[in-house]
Amino acid sequence: MRTRLGLACLLLLVGSGITGCGIRATSVPVDAGPAPSRVSCDSPPEDGGAQPSDGVRVEVQLVCGSQLVAVKRVVPLAENKPGSTSATVAQELLGELERVPSSAERDAGFSTEVPETLTVAAGRRPGDPKETLRLSRRPEDLPPLALAQIVCTLAGSEAIAADGPVVLGGPDEDPPREWECTESLRARPEAVPTLGEVVRPTPS
Repeated sequence: MRTRLGLACLLLLVGSGITGCGIRATSVPVDAGPAPSRVSCDSPPEDGGAQPSDGVRVEVQLVCGSQLVAVKRVVPLAENKPGSTSATVAQELLGELERVPSSAERDAGFSTEVPETLTVAAGRRPGDPKETLRLSRRPEDLPPLALAQIVCTLAGSEAIAADGPVVLGGPDEDPPREWECTESLRARPEAVPTLGEVVRPTPS
């Protein structure tokens, strides 16, 4: 009799979700989400149809894995083309940053945070140093990732900064500021300083 009673209790415990062991049964399915995917952050090969005669190869900085990674592209504007200025080169590079990454770039994990409506022009405010570039939005008002992409892309252009500081201003009367692309900025683009050093015009 005791054996039968014990067996009945055991079956009751199993059927009720083993509540006697401290484990509460639940009817709600648990979704742990998909398995984490790993992106390569490898720059995809250049378009085979884009020949050097179609333009010039440039590097733009895209976001991948919370870092900045250089991606090579072919743009129609040659940096040494007669009549090209730092502002025209900057606008071409800015357009590349605004462009939605290709499917191959997206598959590798690349994205961009630069808004599509952003433009750039040469600084012409009184007192602007000759290398000043003014964006259609104040640099400090841009998302940190977008500003880091712009600074490091422009800093890598021989026609603009040649790895030196980039002098950027906004559309208003605020003085332009220097922005420098460093290894720490590439590694942690979200930590880009919100304000660079104010550039004062050199007395003539």
